[in-house]
Amino acid sequence: MADRYKTGEKAPENGTYEFDGLTDGRKNSNPTEDERQISLESGETFPPLRSSKESVYWKKVK
Repeated sequence: MADRYKTGEKAPENGTYEFDGLTDGRKNSNPTEDERQISLESGETFPPLRSSKESVYWKKVK
């Protein structure tokens, strides 16, 4: 399983990360298309979903 990162954690490296579910276990939060992927640099904080402010998991895609 790929590494998952939670809202509030620091990005371990530069890259593109994609939505991988809510931290409370639900996967159907319906993030908007433009918030399904984010670009972060090493040390930046993983954000909550912008539309709902919910805590989520992110996984690296590239």
